[in-house]
Amino acid sequence: MFLGMDYSTWWFLVFGGLISGYAILDGFDLGAGALHLFLKKENSRRIALNAIGPVWDGNEVWLVIAGGALFAGFPVAYAALFSAFYLPVMVFLIGLIWRAVAIEFRSKEPGRIWRLTWDFVYSFACIIVSFTLGLMLGNVAYGIPLDENKEFSGTLTGFFNIFSIFVAFTTVALFMMHGAIYLAMKTENRLYTKLTVLAKNFSVFFLVAFGITTLYTLLYVPHLTDRIRSNPVYFIFPLIMFLAIANIPRQLKKGKYRYAFISSGITIASLLIAVAVELFPNLLYASNNPANSITVANGASSTKTLGLLLVIALIGTPLVATYTGFVFWTFKGKVKLDENSY
Repeated sequence: MFLGMDYSTWWFLVFGGLISGYAILDGFDLGAGALHLFLKKENSRRIALNAIGPVWDGNEVWLVIAGGALFAGFPVAYAALFSAFYLPVMVFLIGLIWRAVAIEFRSKEPGRIWRLTWDFVYSFACIIVSFTLGLMLGNVAYGIPLDENKEFSGTLTGFFNIFSIFVAFTTVALFMMHGAIYLAMKTENRLYTKLTVLAKNFSVFFLVAFGITTLYTLLYVPHLTDRIRSNPVYFIFPLIMFLAIANIPRQLKKGKYRYAFISSGITIASLLIAVAVELFPNLLYASNNPANSITVANGASSTKTLGLLLVIALIGTPLVATYTGFVFWTFKGKVKLDENSY
């Protein structure tokens, strides 16, 4: 133990950081894909693809690391989670595969029908991945049925509850706004103008979806607001979130898309932090009986294993972050098409 927390709590923070990193980085990739069909011209679609071309596959590395962190650090939660979410996880992974296939295959043939087909596959896959990710997050936040052996005891139909569907639509809206802002930073001229309009429209879409989801949470999901209500110290997290959300349309109006992008990234991170604060020490909240919940204590690996994992994380995570930063720095600036472009 160090700094007053045990290894399982530290590993919970590491896992949360990895998930936040993935959501922020792959979030704009998925958002750019989800809005792809709003771009009508061939040249515009090529520029949009090349804006994410150097980074989208590297951003997925954060998902792989997060999955490994969950498996190694919290095997009980990993088993219950993938038992409960087997079908949506498969849909999620298939969507990621088809996104990659569409990006790589689109430019292999010059035919109009060929490219339109892969444009549709690409956009649809990104929407499905975003929506499924939101559904899974919504169910983790809302809780899933677990028996006394910490095993999933629910049904597939329970996965599609109202709260999780609201979270899924909010996730799609947030990613589309995040992606539009990113593309606006990477483009110029008429495409830039179109993306500025799309970014503002999707920000309205997100604000409406977020408002509905927040209202439903306050009225019908009390365990996601109890801790913040009972301890004013935790009010800092929703405060940061609302300030970041309010700053997005402000920066969009001023044309400062870099600051708007930073604010949308903070919004994603603060939303996940708020959920983590309310759920902790639970990893998976048992909606049928809170006593059956999987916590950081009863769902963790041994102390020795967690200690070793933290050492590995302290070495590996900065390396991945450095690589990510290097790629973004290398391919900074506006997108220019050439013979090597998609």
